Amino acid sequence: MKDTLDELIAGRIPYIIVGSDVLPADAILLPGSFNPLHRGHEGLLLAAEKVSGREGLLELSITNVDKPPLDIVEVERRLLQLKGRYCAVVTCASTFVEKAELFPGAWFALGYDTVVRLLSPDYHADVPGMLERFRELGTRFVVAGRLYNGSFQGLGYMGVPAGFEDLFIPIPEAVFREDVSSTELRKRLGS
Repeated sequence: MKDTLDELIAGRIPYIIVGSDVLPADAILLPGSFNPLHRGHEGLLLAAEKVSGREGLLELSITNVDKPPLDIVEVERRLLQLKGRYCAVVTCASTFVEKAELFPGAWFALGYDTVVRLLSPDYHADVPGMLERFRELGTRFVVAGRLYNGSFQGLGYMGVPAGFEDLFIPIPEAVFREDVSSTELRKRLGS
């Protein structure tokens, strides 16, 4: 795996598929750091598959706009917890525009907090331009509510710019709600 990861990091290959030979044409990707993989990730992926009718995979990016890049040992450690359980795709796509361009027609499963960042001008100078690019690429977002600032909030609480509402599909709270985060799990484990 190390040689393949070296190729990805060097930009000689666009992505790596783990646990499968091909990327499904009707993929829905759940991006995350999976540090650790937990029931929230698993439940969100299942709910997104149910709501979208698409085949779910996890997406682990070596690079992230908010965090330092992962080293090869760390990528291998995170993938090990998925072995035999989930198919995954490993990328160096740090933004959702990069992910969408890498996988045209793919959809993404996201939690409320991630969509808040996606739609924030602090992260994207031209939010309407970005959303138009998603439309051109056939990208959609299946969104789960989440405990956010002390209350459960879903897609209805977001300020999706007018004309782009069709890019976002809600997962009803009755279908999926899991108030757990990797950050909280790591705090409890003391790491």
